[in-house]
Amino acid sequence: MFDLARAGDTDELAASVTAGLPPNLTNDKGDTLLILAAYHNHPATVAALLERGADPDRVNDRGQTALAAAVFRRNAETVGALLAAGADPDAGTPSAAATAEFFNLPEMATLLRRS
Repeated sequence: MFDLARAGDTDELAASVTAGLPPNLTNDKGDTLLILAAYHNHPATVAALLERGADPDRVNDRGQTALAAAVFRRNAETVGALLAAGADPDAGTPSAAATAEFFNLPEMATLLRRS
């Protein structure tokens, strides 16, 4: 399932979650399907997971969130979907807001402030 999230195989992953796979399933590093899809730039997969109950503020073992991953990868569409689902720009360590500041990503900081 984690490979499906990394690859952005939205249809198969969404069908699996609909069939009962936990939407907040985590791997041995605490990465959720949502975090992996966000990090690997798959906004359609992110949207499908959010629609099926994935927690936008769940952190991995390093304290990172899907929103921080999307900010780091500079994916405005994924950032927008996560914010629309209620993701907190200040959640996690480092937070999405701190990630935007640290990596000097003003376009991401602007998106986060609009939430």
